[in-house]
Amino acid sequence: MKLGGYANRIGWVDLSAGKVEFKPVPENDARKYIGGRGLGVKFVFDNGPKVDALSPDNILCFMNGPLTGSEANMSGRMAVVTKSPLTGTVTDSHHGGWSAARLRWAGFDGLVFKGKAAKPTYAYIHDDKLELLDASEVWGKGVHDTIKHFKKKYGEKDLTVITIGPAGEKLVKFACWINEDDRASGRGGTGCVGGSKNLKAIVIKAEKKIVKAANRDAWKPAHERALKGIMAPENITSPRKGGLSVYGTNVLTNIDNSIGAYPTKNSQYTGFGKDAETLSGEWVKENILVGDPTCHACPVACKKEVEVKDGPYKGLRMESVEYEPAWSVGANCGNPDARLVAKMIDLANDYGFDAIELGHPLAVWMEASQRGYTNGDGKLAWGDGDGMTKAAAMIAKREGLGNVMADGANATAKHFGHPELAMTVKGQGIPAYDPRGLKGMGLGYATSNRGACHLRAYPPAAELGVMPYGSLKVDPLAWKDKGGLVKVFQDIHAFSDSMDLCKFSAFAMGAEEYAQQYSAFVGVPFTTDDVLKTGERIYNLERHYNNLNGFRAGSDTLPKRFLQEPSDQPGSMGNVCELDKMLEEYYTARGWDNGVVTEAKLKELEIA
Repeated sequence: MKLGGYANRIGWVDLSAGKVEFKPVPENDARKYIGGRGLGVKFVFDNGPKVDALSPDNILCFMNGPLTGSEANMSGRMAVVTKSPLTGTVTDSHHGGWSAARLRWAGFDGLVFKGKAAKPTYAYIHDDKLELLDASEVWGKGVHDTIKHFKKKYGEKDLTVITIGPAGEKLVKFACWINEDDRASGRGGTGCVGGSKNLKAIVIKAEKKIVKAANRDAWKPAHERALKGIMAPENITSPRKGGLSVYGTNVLTNIDNSIGAYPTKNSQYTGFGKDAETLSGEWVKENILVGDPTCHACPVACKKEVEVKDGPYKGLRMESVEYEPAWSVGANCGNPDARLVAKMIDLANDYGFDAIELGHPLAVWMEASQRGYTNGDGKLAWGDGDGMTKAAAMIAKREGLGNVMADGANATAKHFGHPELAMTVKGQGIPAYDPRGLKGMGLGYATSNRGACHLRAYPPAAELGVMPYGSLKVDPLAWKDKGGLVKVFQDIHAFSDSMDLCKFSAFAMGAEEYAQQYSAFVGVPFTTDDVLKTGERIYNLERHYNNLNGFRAGSDTLPKRFLQEPSDQPGSMGNVCELDKMLEEYYTARGWDNGVVTEAKLKELEIA
């Protein structure tokens, strides 16, 4: 392989046969899809769009990018890519920490699992080897105890454990992979796919071996420019100064609540009033913050470790009260108690399911209780902490109503006879931004290729004015020109997810910085136009995959609540989300036929 940066080695694992084959990275695919998200999506596409997500034929990819584990700042991300059992779409979900870097230091660009093991199995990676070993001892254990088991077995030094919990084993459709106790590849049910394959964990033992750029002369100025953006005091990434570094992702709670863009009580309202303050990063910092851990090669330290100091959860220490999960089991569930939020997120991490998704079936049950729709299933009141923790256990174990909720918000709402209560897109619950107050985000949800998502595009960066150096600010309540804006964000993020740099790098750098770093690292010329074209190719491949799975005209929509029920809060009062107008702009910008990728576009992007 002529490209620098790559280990040029992927482990292809046949779990049914118990065999491992090591293959080089296909150079043509690497040039077109980079790595991480993009290359994983290409593998999933080539495996066949019609595959059943929970069949042995589905593949489960753990993918690094060419910059992973390198001296590049914010290069500690791994993409888990598969077909989602929750949405039926292609999905990729990323986690930080140190596992991605250690996989690269162990000599791998990725791992691809297919088939189903005859018994619980884990993959042990060490000394350039990959062994499949018996996981029966940890099958049934929570994430925290599983990690403790492997640390005792292999020693804590240079070790990373990526594992599913009981939720993945029980095929909860929003189960996920967790590494280092609290870092989740949360969305899309990737852990459910792991459970369907009897794959419990990936254990990596690897010493630090920082990956170097192919073109050292070009790398130095590219690296310095990117670092300058991260450190700039006017950017929210600025260490110990910027809001992301000081308060973590939860810096957004008070901001979004103040503009009527903080969905509350299953999105019946667009703000949580004064109760939002006790969920905010500011409150966390003043009351329960105890540490600022970080990921590989990241000076920002957005992770916030907390310790509950009083109440029924006293002594709980966990990481961390992130913005989206804190909203999901907080305002979304009518819960103003950050201590209960910490407990619920910790439970989600230990059971091994998506803490953003968790709040959705709970909120559906709560609204059904409010409206008298429960039909003898019992009630769950808004903010009922005891009921919420018990419901989480029911979901993880698929017991009682938990067996329904384990299939997601859509299944829960249908069970109560009111599907309109599910605040989902393509089966996945929305994150913590109300489309009536942040309209670009509404378009981002609707057109996301993995179901409702804030990370395919992040238009709030412009709508809230947190672009690098304040370079762009748009009206959050305007629908006009959001189509082109969302497309550009989606394309740039598809590229950065494939390098695989942290999404928060986009608060400090843009396409030019990405192009310079990639070019220097792999040793080939690359421009900002190449960044956008590559991202567009990846996004269109994902959309084409979904089109082949039946997602066609009319699939890009939002819950009627956002389209028909006006906001009731200051900042967005009286607004609904004008999705149809934005979609028309967006499809024109994409060159799609009502949400479907055309043959001409596939040819233009060299996909077909």
